Amino acid sequence: QVQLVESGGGLVQAGGSLRLSCAASGRTFSNYAMGWFRQAPGKEREFVAAISWISTYYSDSVKGRFTISRDNGKNTVYLQMNSLKPEDTAVYYCAASKGIGRRNRDDYDYWGQGTQVTVSS
Repeated sequence: QVQLVESGGGLVQAGGSLRLSCAASGRTFSNYAMGWFRQAPGKEREFVAAISWISTYYSDSVKGRFTISRDNGKNTVYLQMNSLKPEDTAVYYCAASKGIGRRNRDDYDYWGQGTQVTVSS
């Protein structure tokens, strides 16, 4: 069992930056692929970024602006978000996959409660 707790969300103006953190419980954090997803009101939850042991993946809408990273010593995965746009407004969720993870949300086994990100224009 893995428990995930996100933090770092908030209100920011367009063009600003935020860094989300996701702290994971358990001793086998490094064995999991980790991902970030987001869900805006009235929309489905969508893939944002993922990181495995050596590879990273991004949606086209955030590539070049967001960076995913992990610190296995701290059991934490991060999402650095730069050049934020109003369309980035959503609840952001951290997820852990026992498999390859990547872009498919059905590949993820554990989810956090989410953190709200609001970007004002």
